[in-house]
Amino acid sequence: MDSLIPASKISNLTQGIFVGAVSDNFDECIKQKIFHAGIVVDNVAVARETKTCQKIPDILDFRDKDGNDTMQTEIERNYNQIKADVKRIVAEELKRISEDKNLRHLIKKE
Repeated sequence: MDSLIPASKISNLTQGIFVGAVSDNFDECIKQKIFHAGIVVDNVAVARETKTCQKIPDILDFRDKDGNDTMQTEIERNYNQIKADVKRIVAEELKRISEDKNLRHLIKKE
């Protein structure tokens, strides 16, 4: 019973409609396990609420002084820094463990 609700049915649903299936317990039987429902949206209320929303401020701007997007460069720099930090921490811990007579047995000798 891989898919009680076929993908073809799900893909033809309109916005706001959802389907699902629930399971029950031996002592709590649910007769109607498969369901579908719709979400009713009050568009007037949503529009009113949206007017009061504030723009989320930019916390970090990835543009340099010339206006070039530097996000990819920053991500790669951070990634490389994290890799270097992890390698350093592992090396320090291996050294610490190998120098401790109570822990050195934890390191596999090749």
